[in-house]
Amino acid sequence: MHVVSITSLKGGVGKTTVTLGLASAALHAGLRVLVIDLDPHADATTALAVRRGRCIDVGHLLRNARRQRLTDAVAASAWSREQRARVPGTTARLDVVPGSAYSGIFDRPDLGRRDLQRLHRLLTRDPEAAASYDLALIDCPPSLNGLTRIAWTASSGVLLVAEPALFSVAGTERTLRALDLFRREYAPGLRTAGVVANRVRQDSPEQVFRLREMERMFTSLLLRPALVDRPVLAQIQGAAHAVHHWPGADAGRAARDFDAILAGLRGHTEGSGPAEFADAATVPSVLV
Repeated sequence: MHVVSITSLKGGVGKTTVTLGLASAALHAGLRVLVIDLDPHADATTALAVRRGRCIDVGHLLRNARRQRLTDAVAASAWSREQRARVPGTTARLDVVPGSAYSGIFDRPDLGRRDLQRLHRLLTRDPEAAASYDLALIDCPPSLNGLTRIAWTASSGVLLVAEPALFSVAGTERTLRALDLFRREYAPGLRTAGVVANRVRQDSPEQVFRLREMERMFTSLLLRPALVDRPVLAQIQGAAHAVHHWPGADAGRAARDFDAILAGLRGHTEGSGPAEFADAATVPSVLV
């Protein structure tokens, strides 16, 4: 099972939207997918139409990591039922470890190595449960505090999401450097799975400029295509549906974009060795 953390230092860039789009693309591709909602806002859990039943949330799972098992917190997404109705006999499914505000007790900057290992231990303690999924996507909070570092410790790759805007691009560059330091100290096998340019407005000269800057700065890490800002995505999320299940040409274009991002993500994650990015000193315009 490949475990990928979806990360952004800055809020409001559509990190959860990218997580949901990738989950939809993976389900559509016939994969068995697990979404772990580590963001205390738990927006991904809401959009995935989770029926929790008796399962616990991710905060209590982490709090009692020694006694709990991953399967104690797994709930089915309604997206799976829709996919089975569309493709009878499919083995694809989408499960969720529901988020909750309680997970915020771990979102501190001072977590020790043992706390950082909590999710990793849960994912590796039960090999049979882990082997029942092809891909796990972790929706991280928009910070580099404890929850994000817990996610990184448990992951094989980190995908960064950024808007083509000054503060977001600069924050992404800082996150890549923080990831490099984290890799050296805690997770030598952790890969940079790519950078996604999201919410791109093609009629904005500033965003076009910043997107070109991202291409120079992040080179091969920048996954294609850039994700255009599409109002239909908010409508789809409000209805708690997968983008691949939504009718209309605009939703179809968004679905194809997420298919392409998923293909690029899997290419980076399944490679060997950490990917590199251009030195920010070669791109001074990001600081102006």
